[in-house]
Amino acid sequence: MNDDRTAADLIGRRTQQRATVLTALIHSDDFASAQSLHARLVAAGKRVGLSTVYRTLTALAEAGRADMVRDPSGERLFRYRPSEQHQHYLLCRTCGLGQPVDATLIESWAAQITEASGYADVQHTVELTGTCPDCTHVRHTTHTDNTT
Repeated sequence: MNDDRTAADLIGRRTQQRATVLTALIHSDDFASAQSLHARLVAAGKRVGLSTVYRTLTALAEAGRADMVRDPSGERLFRYRPSEQHQHYLLCRTCGLGQPVDATLIESWAAQITEASGYADVQHTVELTGTCPDCTHVRHTTHTDNTT
């Protein structure tokens, strides 16, 4: 079965607008906010309401087909998840670049806590932020240039 179709089935009633949002997210290179995704769609001549973009992205995240992180201002950013296995990311606070990280220890820890607590259906969110090498270099170069 087509992966795009499987994801579309998870987000409720199929509409052209939802399919457009899904396709745009799939083809997005990195994390995107609902507003930035909506702006790209409008610029491309697509007629999709901002509320439809928000609802579709939220539904994808709830269905496990989009990863969601928050930027430093608290805005939710989304990235398409091609499989049901969730991924953790290291997110640059400056440019927003999201880099997947090996989270084996986090997953193991979460499983141990779940088992020890007796809770069921435990979910977790881990957000790692920092400054990517490119932004660190730019900041260091700018700081050096300003002090000489």
